[in-house]
Amino acid sequence: MTPESVIEIGQRALWLMLLLSAPMLLSALAIGLVVGMFQAATQINEMTLSFIPKLVVVSMVIVISGPWMLRTLVEFTRALIQSLPELVG
Repeated sequence: MTPESVIEIGQRALWLMLLLSAPMLLSALAIGLVVGMFQAATQINEMTLSFIPKLVVVSMVIVISGPWMLRTLVEFTRALIQSLPELVG
């Protein structure tokens, strides 16, 4: 196993992690922005008001994009396991 192959596997893993976490992070960011604007407009300064919508939206995103995320992760893992003989030998 060469250092280049280790770095390439690490890069692919980091890219996959970024790709899988993006839908949840972007939806939480969008909802946080909307709730923050609502709080600024109405001057309601309640900390828990931003938590519940984020929790609901992120849960919905996980339910909707969960199969895609799982399929992508399984494909990466399968390809990595299948390439182990080439990498080791």
